[in-house]
Amino acid sequence: MALILLFACNGNAQKPEYMTNNDSGSVEKIVKTEEEWQEELTPEQFYILREKGTERPFTGKYDKFYEKGHYECAACELFLFDSESKFSSGCGWPSFSDVAKAKNLQYHKDTSHGMIRTEVTCARCGGHLGHVFEDGPPPTGLRYCINSVAIQFIPENKNNSDQ
Repeated sequence: MALILLFACNGNAQKPEYMTNNDSGSVEKIVKTEEEWQEELTPEQFYILREKGTERPFTGKYDKFYEKGHYECAACELFLFDSESKFSSGCGWPSFSDVAKAKNLQYHKDTSHGMIRTEVTCARCGGHLGHVFEDGPPPTGLRYCINSVAIQFIPENKNNSDQ
């Protein structure tokens, strides 16, 4: 009986603020078949963004990359992270302490690989980006651990203000 109560309580636990704090408005969805995505993305992008894969740690091009600009979804170009929130976590993947706009990300419980994690996906195309953990630096305390293949960097001098 105690085990049932434990699972019931965990199922009704309050979501962290970062999962519920949403910018006003919503993101227009892009809906494509997996075949369409496969035609548009590289095999590695398809594996990570559509099949929820992960690149090997310390192999991504943005792991130790710190130029000024912003990062977009590699599949649909939605503005996700600003370079100001990028930090070196030592985990082997690009890490960000905050998102550009809360409405641009979605969060999902991930129980794969014997762990309980929070998966982060693009709100526009549903592409798998990585995971968020509550062990990041102040002021957010968050670490968005993102696959390099899932994002693309836009240098500061090419930023679009309409995103």
